[in-house]
Amino acid sequence: MVDDPSLAADIAAACRLTGTFILRSGTVSDTYFDKYLFEAQPVLLQRMAAAMVALIPEDTDLLGGLELGGIPIATMVSAKTGIPTLFVRKQAKTYGTAKLAEGPDATDRRVTLIEDVITSGGAVRDATIALRERGAVVEAVVCAIDRSPEDARPLADLQLDVRAVLTRAELEATPN
Repeated sequence: MVDDPSLAADIAAACRLTGTFILRSGTVSDTYFDKYLFEAQPVLLQRMAAAMVALIPEDTDLLGGLELGGIPIATMVSAKTGIPTLFVRKQAKTYGTAKLAEGPDATDRRVTLIEDVITSGGAVRDATIALRERGAVVEAVVCAIDRSPEDARPLADLQLDVRAVLTRAELEATPN
């Protein structure tokens, strides 16, 4: 449980939009959750980062903020914990240093991934596999919001510990 009782309601109030929206799946919805609206608000971002600090495994060497939404959160969590941060791209650059992750070398270091929202876990899956292939030890991801179905564990096959500040159910339980 988050030690910020109004966080779910405040995040939902900032991010829940009504209207007509075409979702990634192609279906039409009358509501949309715009996660960037809380990430762009310094007070909400600070509150979310503060809630995430308690979920960071103690043996974490580096935080890995996933492009795009995980980066501002990881930066804020890093400022609160003093743990250095990697900025993990969706794909390695094809020029310059050709890096997948900008920041300290992650080889043989414990990297806790930081993500804004997990639904299917695709971005986290890709980052985990890519970082492990490059020698990082990735065993946990801390996300602001887990929007996957309650009984789903989309990253279980990777033996990845998913720790979420808020869930879909908590956000949906807040008044419109």
